[in-house]
Amino acid sequence: MPKTSGSQPETLSRLRAMTQKQEQILQGAMQVFLIDGYAGTSMDRVSAEAGVSKQTIYSHFQDKEGLFKALIERVTIASFQGIFCTEDLHGEPTILLREIAETYLTKVAENPEYLALFRLIITESQRFPELAKLYTQTVIQRGRLLLSQYLASHPELGISDPEATAQIFFGSLVSYVMVQEMLYGKEMMPLSRDRILDSLMSFLLAHTNK
Repeated sequence: MPKTSGSQPETLSRLRAMTQKQEQILQGAMQVFLIDGYAGTSMDRVSAEAGVSKQTIYSHFQDKEGLFKALIERVTIASFQGIFCTEDLHGEPTILLREIAETYLTKVAENPEYLALFRLIITESQRFPELAKLYTQTVIQRGRLLLSQYLASHPELGISDPEATAQIFFGSLVSYVMVQEMLYGKEMMPLSRDRILDSLMSFLLAHTNK
């Protein structure tokens, strides 16, 4: 099972320090994982796709799980570093909450690589629950923690349960992406991004200062 320790700033530091060779390996690994799935991926296939030796791969990544973890970090945290690069969130609530929501929807819905990796994690989650847990800890749990701390630091909002409110916030965004982008919601029941954002913000603000 992959290790999931380490703070987010440490993760971002590793991403910034990523070498060209590591990026070459990760690009090759992404293609293999998406075609063969997690179980079907071998280091031999990754080596061939990336154009490097197996020894080179193991010099950068401990094993297949370590390689997959690095992919999650590369695709997800790099996309959201504007939100996750700090230990605290700052700004006026109504503006900040919408910015976070817009960033999430833009970075996810318009990123085919992210959607493909997300779909793979869901597909493999029953056989390899550690992969889903890794994604949840790296992205969802981190986002919920930051947002719940921010909401708790603004008592004027009158939010009695910041953690549950943060879960509703991110859960709504994840659900929207899954239905619209993965379950053919765009074709069957299209819903614009602005409508979901306006409604989410109205819902949150209607339940503050009560």
